[in-house]
Amino acid sequence: MKNLAFALMAIISIIAFASCDDTETYAEQKDKENAAIAQFIKDQKITPITEEQFADQGYTTDTTTGKNQFVKMQHSGVYMQIVRSGNGTKLKDGETATILCRFNETNLLTNELQLSNMNQTYARYPEKMTITDDSGSFTASFIYDNDHLSLMYSAYNSTAVPSGWLVPFTYIKVGSVDDENKAYVRLIVPHNQGQSYAASSVYPCYYEITFQRGK
Repeated sequence: MKNLAFALMAIISIIAFASCDDTETYAEQKDKENAAIAQFIKDQKITPITEEQFADQGYTTDTTTGKNQFVKMQHSGVYMQIVRSGNGTKLKDGETATILCRFNETNLLTNELQLSNMNQTYARYPEKMTITDDSGSFTASFIYDNDHLSLMYSAYNSTAVPSGWLVPFTYIKVGSVDDENKAYVRLIVPHNQGQSYAASSVYPCYYEITFQRGK
């Protein structure tokens, strides 16, 4: 497992280094990030909607062909599509829960899939995190120990859950359910809401994530 962690760190370091030109200013890096997000939205035929429209639609996003709606959250800059809201329950104020996640992470500057535990190789290792709801504000940490492999920790050497991953929890219901009913979201996450390498190298990521309760 240690060898796997070191290998993943090496791979991610190369990707992150390649995506960042040390001669660029932060403003220039931000411009590239914004351009990458705009190009992805265009290529995927995404229809951005406002939070007001999202609320008017009952906090749902239309995923049908020709719509493909993502709501842009003004405070964070995260674009979110709720594919399935889930059939469990929302987290309650003051509740701490264990959540299992399956995800794909794509670097939008390089258009490369960086990490995934949706494939057969990591079928036994869903991402595991603890999350707490404090009056609608969420904090979370990945669990990494001798009994559980965290792909995110192995890659980024941090238990911090990207802030962008927490945005959906206001709207989704999480339960111990099968693949067809667990909460499923798609996110475009700017660097300042992402994992540590994205934050330091200023690149956005696209995520597909499922959430369900665990033990």
